[in-house]
Amino acid sequence: MIERAAALRRLPSIDRLLKEAAIAGLVAEYSHDTVVALLREGLEEIRGRAQAGAPLPPQAALVAELISRVKGGLKPTLCPVINATGVIIHTNLGRAPLSQEAIAAIETIAQGYSNLEFDLESGERGSRHSHLRDLLARLAGAQEAMVVNNNASAVLLALSTLAKGKEVIVSRGQAVEIGGGFRIPDVMRQSGARLVEVGTTNRTYLKDYEEAIGPRTGLLLRVHSSNFRIIGFAESVSIEELARLGRERGLPVLDDVGSGALLDTAQFGLAHEPMPQESLRAGVTLACFSGDKLLGGPQAGIIVGDKDAIERLRRNPLARAVRVDKFTLAALQATLLHYLRGEAQAKIPVWQMISRPLEAIADQAAEWALRLGKLGIEAQVIDGKSTVGGGSLPGETLPTKLVSLSFAGPPHRGALPVVSLSQFARRLREGTPPVIWRIERGAFLLDPRTVLPQDEAKLMAALEQVVHRLRPTAPGLSP
Repeated sequence: MIERAAALRRLPSIDRLLKEAAIAGLVAEYSHDTVVALLREGLEEIRGRAQAGAPLPPQAALVAELISRVKGGLKPTLCPVINATGVIIHTNLGRAPLSQEAIAAIETIAQGYSNLEFDLESGERGSRHSHLRDLLARLAGAQEAMVVNNNASAVLLALSTLAKGKEVIVSRGQAVEIGGGFRIPDVMRQSGARLVEVGTTNRTYLKDYEEAIGPRTGLLLRVHSSNFRIIGFAESVSIEELARLGRERGLPVLDDVGSGALLDTAQFGLAHEPMPQESLRAGVTLACFSGDKLLGGPQAGIIVGDKDAIERLRRNPLARAVRVDKFTLAALQATLLHYLRGEAQAKIPVWQMISRPLEAIADQAAEWALRLGKLGIEAQVIDGKSTVGGGSLPGETLPTKLVSLSFAGPPHRGALPVVSLSQFARRLREGTPPVIWRIERGAFLLDPRTVLPQDEAKLMAALEQVVHRLRPTAPGLSP
């Protein structure tokens, strides 16, 4: 106990630490108070470990640990990554990457003031909804449109406005949970509406809706099963039938379309994904969908449909709580213009990846395998599948070519030492930028489909850097 107390007394003071050249440099780069606060936290952690019986590190190691802690505490945690997984709309990796035009639009608006809520023609206050209203109405064939911060908010706002205190009828097979624990029954409860489930999990008929309609019914709801599929002995009501029933009974119909596909996915060899323009042609009151999935834009919840219904949504106090900012509006406006100009497939990264020819992917994979072989990595090109992801087109895949890496083959001159899959993956995740890929049946797989053109050189550099750390004499990549 006496030895431990003596050791604790050897812990450096804050004043002593501030005299270290490296720490003084951090104070100059950041701020005195911030660095001091982080040093105190680090010292308390080291003191706690010592009191629990752990030996104190040598002075140099202790100072290095504190410097690392300060740098880590001041380092941004949100950073770009390279997506080599083959999942095009990867929810954990930020979903849809933006087009160059959308990025430029954000930068332009961020540099100064804008007419976000100012009518340049009248010189009076305007509405932020006006910047996208005409674009969305034209693209979806809608009377009116508005945008909120995500599709969950769109559903919540619509239910709260049109069905608060009333019953909402939905098929039991559509009372679903999507990513992040978003459950239709929960959002229904939050909106103040009461959920009425009809039919069974796998089979729901029009008569189920008809028999459930009563004096307290406020709305009919269709929810697209975006991240799962029921196959086999299944039956569902088409949106045309549901919209017709709504008109006959004088009830609004809300269609949660999900992914927001404005292009027909069937033309790319995928199943047909519901499109908001189809829902409006069928006669629904409102359709809502995401901006950052198949639409290929920023995170947003887009609502299109009946003018009177959307005006009611805008007057709901909740609308202000879920409204979008100027950056989202700028990026979404640029994205929608791609569709109006007929250039979505050429300009929006999601559609570029979906429509990319297999031959081009095969050529790129072969080039990667050749370059990686020069690093001493066993690399071969194999057949594989890419997925759309992001709660879109469940079970649907696109044929691709994968680069499979192996580190357990027979040794040869220049070969990389055998390393574990987890060790190699961890080192790539720790790089700048981090590389994320997938492991299947004991093999590392790189899918060129989801590596953006500007990231290809960075990917090769990241692999080379890891190899050099594992084997300092590794040969370099040829240009």
